[in-house]
Amino acid sequence: MAEGSRPQLRSFVEVAPGSHFPIQNLPFGVFRRRGSPEPPRPAVAIGDFALDLAAVSDAGLFHGPLLSASPCFRQETLNMFLGMGRPAWKEARATLQKILSADEPVLRDNEALKKKCLVPMSDTEMLLPIMVGDYTDFFCSVHHARNCGFIFRGPQTPVNPNWFQLPIGYHGRASSVIVSGTDIIRPKGQGHPTGDSRPYFGPSKKLDFELEMAAIVGPGNELGKPIDINDAEEHIFGLMIMNDWSARDIQAWETIPLGPFLGKSFSTTVSPWIVTMDALKPFTCEAPKQEPEPLPYLAEKNHVNYDIPLEVWIKPKEQSEPSMVAKSNFKHLYWTLTQQLAHHTVNGCNLRPGDMFATGTLSGPVWNNHFKYHHKNTNLEVTVHEPESLGCLLELTWNGQKEISVGNSTRKFLEDGDEVILTACCKGEGYNVGFGTCTGKVLPALP
Repeated sequence: MAEGSRPQLRSFVEVAPGSHFPIQNLPFGVFRRRGSPEPPRPAVAIGDFALDLAAVSDAGLFHGPLLSASPCFRQETLNMFLGMGRPAWKEARATLQKILSADEPVLRDNEALKKKCLVPMSDTEMLLPIMVGDYTDFFCSVHHARNCGFIFRGPQTPVNPNWFQLPIGYHGRASSVIVSGTDIIRPKGQGHPTGDSRPYFGPSKKLDFELEMAAIVGPGNELGKPIDINDAEEHIFGLMIMNDWSARDIQAWETIPLGPFLGKSFSTTVSPWIVTMDALKPFTCEAPKQEPEPLPYLAEKNHVNYDIPLEVWIKPKEQSEPSMVAKSNFKHLYWTLTQQLAHHTVNGCNLRPGDMFATGTLSGPVWNNHFKYHHKNTNLEVTVHEPESLGCLLELTWNGQKEISVGNSTRKFLEDGDEVILTACCKGEGYNVGFGTCTGKVLPALP
């Protein structure tokens, strides 16, 4: 078990048993005090509090050689800290776990300093914690790839042969990456024409969520100098939950030949807290066997994933409580984070601190549900995943051919007023390492 992640570690800050944010976690974010003129500042989450890292730094509690004189926690984003690399990340984690531990008096017994440093979550406004320079979206779940292939191409070749040779990805839109809680305006665009008519133009009729996770880049690399697969983990700071909203009708019409554009670029929501890879180390697990074996530049000595249970909930506007519609797990990812990063840089592409790359929709591997699927005028008996393990409505409803239950309502795709809530939480022995929630409410399209 990783150092600093032992379940017996205990904080003087009271943390509820079911909390996502015990001392074993300490995810990083950026917040602003409600009603305060002070600029945003970095923090870590501990129970129901945000620990103000600027206040901790001002109090001289970072004694290590890398952070004692650094202004990284007096910035309005985490980018400077990310660029300092793993030695600084480990120094920060060790210091914070020490000053928050139950047997350390420096913060515990100083009421004035404690009040200055520990801010109730209810008094904070969480912000996007990084300046996202570039965003890449991968397509790394074989279960999602196979289902999409069945839906759009039929059963003959549901997954293209190149998918098993390299992590497929495309360049996303960084400007529309937004923090959890931001409303989503239903996008407009073109859709497939019907018969001999011109293409449809108007609000998307097939608005969807996508259950993903996003990796945050640390130091990165110089232009022209790839990152070796076995060094890749040194450049990944942590993970966030992501909802990569998708307008399926717009996406289907525009995708050939260059890939998605307006169907994806309108909004991408991320959770406010970045859970570090150090906090996730106790939850490493063997990654799926890859056949054929990857090319040498993608063949890694430590081929691992992380056991991170994921859930999707939808709350229709007319209902008081959300209903779970999907659950999956990060551990089923076919191409690992380190393979994604190594592939991203193999051509010399430079990654920078705060860049973000996402997994693609994380669907699960269960194959035990059957229904008739109509494709190209032929009724085919298609075996699909158990609905709960599917990471988007495109798969859950088989592109709108069936409905799913959402409380006392049904859905094929998202309706105006629907709130989508993604959550993720690793279960340790006596503690959790969670991500909080990633939420967004759908608003009607603009006139």
